[in-house]
Parts: sequence; structure tokens; C-alpha cells
Amino acid sequence: DNCYMIKIICIGKIKEDYLEDLINDYLKRIKKYHRIEVLELKDSDINEESKELINKINKKDFNILLDIKGESLSSKDFSNLINNTFNFNSNITFIIGGSDGVSKEVKDLVNKQISFSNLTFPHGLFRGMLLEQIYRAFKIINNETYHKWGKNDW
Repeated sequence: DNCYMIKIICIGKIKEDYLEDLINDYLKRIKKYHRIEVLELKDSDINEESKELINKINKKDFNILLDIKGESLSSKDFSNLINNTFNFNSNITFIIGGSDGVSKEVKDLVNKQISFSNLTFPHGLFRGMLLEQIYRAFKIINNETYHKWGKNDW
């Protein structure tokens, strides 16, 4: 049902053209499957950023914080999370904090925390990676092949 929405709330603007291109490419691909919007908040210090995030987080949404200490998921698990969440909630919001992370208040507001890796990534590259995984999730949900990987490689 297309009235559902995926939102990504993130801190900071993308400064590099090649990352902007990557992000826009995946946004365009995802839009064939689903409504998605990205909300960029100004970067400042962790307290200001966290206040801004709290103002933008809708408690009715299923809110997922991307956090290095969060739960690790495979791409298949990630696609199941998205698919199953839409069965009981109309909106999924992904939250990407600033370089210093987010406050405890933000962590207390979210339904789930997931980690993509123990590695640290530049903000823009990570946003591209999140979008790539969301796109991959829709490919998996729709049983469409993606690259040349078999089902066992998810």
C-alpha cells in the first residue's frame, strides 16, 4: 500500500557530488517501490542535534536508530524487518545521528537500534549504504534478483 512512508532523518548535508549522485540514484530506485523522503537537519553539537531529532521523531512511526551498538542484521533480516513492520505500522523512520551520536533521550524514543557494522563511515557514504540496503530489501521482498547473487548470499 503506497500510503506508507519511509523517512530518513539525518544530521548534516552531503558535501560531495559523487555521494549526492549515489544517494539520488538509490532514492530514484526505491521510489519505484515505495514513498521515501529524506530530512536533513543542521549539524551542531550532540545536544542541539538530539533536540532537533526529538522534535522531528513521530512516536506513531516505527523508529529505527542506526547505531554502532545496535543489533546486527543480515540483508534478509533487514528486508524482513521492513516488510513485517509495514504489517502493523504505516511509517518507518530511520534516524542517523551526527558524528558524536545521539542523546539517551533519542535512544529512549526509538523502537529499535540496528548497526550496519562496527566500522565508522563518513556520513554521506553511510546514508548511501542505508539507501542501498532499503533498495535491496524491496528487491528481496518482491523476489527480484539483484546483481548476480544467489539467495544464499543475502
